[in-house]
Amino acid sequence: MIEPITNGMTVVPDEQTIRLAFFLGTLIVVAFWEFIAPRRVLNDSKARRWFTNLSLVLLDTVAIRLLLPILPVGVAATAQVHGWGILNNVTLPIWLKIILAVLILDCVIYLQHLLFHFLPTLWRLHRMHHTDLDIDVTTGNRFHPIEIVISFGIKMAAVTLIGPPVAAVIVFEVVLNATSQFNHGNIRIAETVDRWLRLVVVTPDMHRVHHSVIPRETNSNFGFNFPWWDRLFGTYRPQPELGHIGMSIGLKEYRDPAQLTLLRLLVQPFMRS
Repeated sequence: MIEPITNGMTVVPDEQTIRLAFFLGTLIVVAFWEFIAPRRVLNDSKARRWFTNLSLVLLDTVAIRLLLPILPVGVAATAQVHGWGILNNVTLPIWLKIILAVLILDCVIYLQHLLFHFLPTLWRLHRMHHTDLDIDVTTGNRFHPIEIVISFGIKMAAVTLIGPPVAAVIVFEVVLNATSQFNHGNIRIAETVDRWLRLVVVTPDMHRVHHSVIPRETNSNFGFNFPWWDRLFGTYRPQPELGHIGMSIGLKEYRDPAQLTLLRLLVQPFMRS
């Protein structure tokens, strides 16, 4: 999920370049991987889906620029100057602060994801992400602009409370953007490799379960970066009941592609279910 940046406070001159480079680099690499080694046969129109999902990246970027004058990196810099947050008031090596901050922020995103599934008002926004009838690298960018703004608000509150180093926030944002696209990828990874890889990072096979049309599978595997929170909090499900080839992607209420155009998705949260 690429979450746009602003110059409300320029802490690192190349921050935008770094994030954009990682976003585009991951998109290209995973898209090529999908081409040469796809996990599933796609059923919906790839051109329509890519247009919709990548258009949402641009709309999300505009929403953030218009509505938020400062973003998490700027908040981290401000917190550092004023001594706000836990990590700004403890003496630890900078490398340890960065590791702790990235882990805590990832746990916050996991908990936020839970909230967007189980609070009805937030689910109306988040379900747009799950209406994709296929899942590939672009699905990792399919989020309603209002959800992105709320997500940024939660993230900025967490940064203020934690007081992470600026470098930790940059690392976290870059990794989150990259892993979101990676774990939504329609890519084939050998089962033995996946079994070991998912011990340290959320793999596509692990996250794909979360996009199952079966509700109990939809409400599992909430992690984006690290897989440990799902195991710790009991939301981990190793495989879909029908297997990765036999499972259906999406939501049972939204199966008509004609109802999943960009405009209809934007107004979907405000329509009756």
